Amino acid sequence: MSRRRPTVSTSPSWTVGDLTVHRVDEIPLPPATGAWLLPAATPDVVTGHDWLHPHFADAQGVLRLDSHSFAFVLDGLRVVVDTGIGNGKERANPAWHDLDTDYLGRLTSAGFPPDSVDLVILTHLHADHVGWNTRHENGRWVPTFPRARYVTSRTEREFWAGYAMDEARAQMFRDSVLPVEEAGLLDLVDTPADGATILPGLRLLPTPGHTPGHVAVELTSRGETAVITGDCVHHPVQFAAPAVGACVDIDPVRSEASRRALLGTLADTDTLVLGTHFAPPTAGRVVRHEGAYRLAPVPPVAPVAPAPVAP
Repeated sequence: MSRRRPTVSTSPSWTVGDLTVHRVDEIPLPPATGAWLLPAATPDVVTGHDWLHPHFADAQGVLRLDSHSFAFVLDGLRVVVDTGIGNGKERANPAWHDLDTDYLGRLTSAGFPPDSVDLVILTHLHADHVGWNTRHENGRWVPTFPRARYVTSRTEREFWAGYAMDEARAQMFRDSVLPVEEAGLLDLVDTPADGATILPGLRLLPTPGHTPGHVAVELTSRGETAVITGDCVHHPVQFAAPAVGACVDIDPVRSEASRRALLGTLADTDTLVLGTHFAPPTAGRVVRHEGAYRLAPVPPVAPVAPAPVAP
């Protein structure tokens, strides 16, 4: 009997040393998202930075944002970073409510069927980053990745445990966080100032402010480095204007400080930046520009066959 040849993944991907990092798309976010999320990024501000057009904003200064995950194989383990909004979730934001996307199909075609995933990294516990933690089966929410360990910052989980949640956030925890905890799959890690190593080549970088325990994700392989931003940076306009913050930042001052520190560290280096909400081309390098920064896009590599899944 001949063995079935691996299907070539159509997910955009980038190489970091021996790693291939896939972007697994969920949905483009509606045009109104940018004005709501980053209110200081007015059309005048956006159109003042020509390099944002056409990829990251339209000619009228309307920002483009996406919801997606990143996935890669490291040391033989299949890793997913952030899990998007999820299907069938009851959400106050109409753009996130009761979605029906083929996210799991795209994840599988990239070489990461849910039962094969070993590790899920959650940069923070917001609704658009934890939604596919669970899926609805037989009338209840169950972990989407039953063999995986889900990892987030201890500071993050403890903050929300003591937070007076409104009903919308409480619902998100009920359907997307508590089922993972109740299954014994959630691991909390301490994230000191110099970061927390989860695996050789995978480190969580504390970038607090958007939420108290927010982390970015650093990958290293064969002398090459990439950083997945999470919501420390929502959109490349914040490279040019780091003071532009998100309306949902818990601590805006600290969020700006984290963003400036991260961009300053990455500027004019070969580190690949992968934006958790950046529209295509999604990845690039930080370049000093006009007293701040810009993103120099790096296009994805040609499609490749995903790594075989171990039985």
